[in-house]
Amino acid sequence: MAVAILVLVAWPGWRHGGLGGAQAAAPATAAKVPPVPVHTAVAKKQNMPVAATGVGSVLPVASVTVRTRVDGQLDRVEFKEGQDVKAGQLLAHLDPRTFQAQLQQAQAVQAKDEAQLANARADLQRYTDLIKEDAATRQQLDTQTALVRQLTAAVQSDAAQVNAARVQLGFTTIAAPISGRIGARLVDPGNIVHAADANGLIVINQIDPIAVQFTLPESAFQSVNRALNGGGAPLQVQAIDRATREVLATGSLTLLNNQIDTTTGTIAMKAHFPNAAHKLWPGQSIDARLVLGVQQDAITVPDAAVQRGQDGLFAYVVDADHKARMQPIEVSNSEKGVSVVTKGLAEGDRVVTDGQYRLTPGAPVADAKPPAAAGGTQDAQREAPATGAGGAGGSKS
Repeated sequence: MAVAILVLVAWPGWRHGGLGGAQAAAPATAAKVPPVPVHTAVAKKQNMPVAATGVGSVLPVASVTVRTRVDGQLDRVEFKEGQDVKAGQLLAHLDPRTFQAQLQQAQAVQAKDEAQLANARADLQRYTDLIKEDAATRQQLDTQTALVRQLTAAVQSDAAQVNAARVQLGFTTIAAPISGRIGARLVDPGNIVHAADANGLIVINQIDPIAVQFTLPESAFQSVNRALNGGGAPLQVQAIDRATREVLATGSLTLLNNQIDTTTGTIAMKAHFPNAAHKLWPGQSIDARLVLGVQQDAITVPDAAVQRGQDGLFAYVVDADHKARMQPIEVSNSEKGVSVVTKGLAEGDRVVTDGQYRLTPGAPVADAKPPAAAGGTQDAQREAPATGAGGAGGSKS
């Protein structure tokens, strides 16, 4: 009986000691932090284009408001709204009858004066013959000579009037001054139109080629100026869709404005683009990317590796011990998902491209498995409990 009592007294102490050992081991297990799964990439050297991007708007290369040059009734139109036209193509007719009558009147006056001139020249010839026989005076000859000159001037004036009337009649036929796309018709046939009308008949925009006007900050001027003076070829400009980032067209720089806007601190530029597919449209807002050259052997990393913090840009670099550290960096530009790092990284550095939100400086990291491998692991984990259950069942049996 005494031995049993001693065993019962010792039993709680043994249990207490056993629990204490387990509790002491728990902090040691918790202190071991598991590595954070991340995706990484290696910083590498490559040739990268040097570019500057600004906000731009699409403009027609030329825009003409077609107006009548004479007053009259719009008789008919020879175009459809939204139609492409060629320079010189017939667009509209005005009622020509008034101008035809004016031309006929001028031609009649010219014919009358030409008849008088012919008669005066005949008389001048007679006086010239008579004065040789002393049958006419010198005054008569001089008067007739002056009359011939007067009528000659009158005929020349008549010819000018006929030409002016013919030009006015020609203005009743309206042709396209440039090639381009017609907009909405502003006046319907049957209306009386005037040369002084502000709106005109239609607007023609030349959209192939087409222009883009954009601005860059004042700080980019020296780079652009050096690029312009460094080679004979025009600088390349890309028109980029703001929503999809698709390159809509590639053209060339045609204008660097002759002054910097002191109000906004920007400088205006213009580029021309071929636009056969009409991907660019007047009034459209796009991003204009001006290519200034190529940077040789630039240190590059994926854009996803570049993070922004309170002190500026940084990237998580994985060291030889597979631990992450924050590395301040400087980035000059980005091109197609690749950033050019000018300071802070060297070729061969491993940088984290995904999973940064779970990282802290000094945290251990491990490369995350690709989705297929991860799925296989999950399948194995799902199969493991089933096997374990079968084994337990077998032991139980």
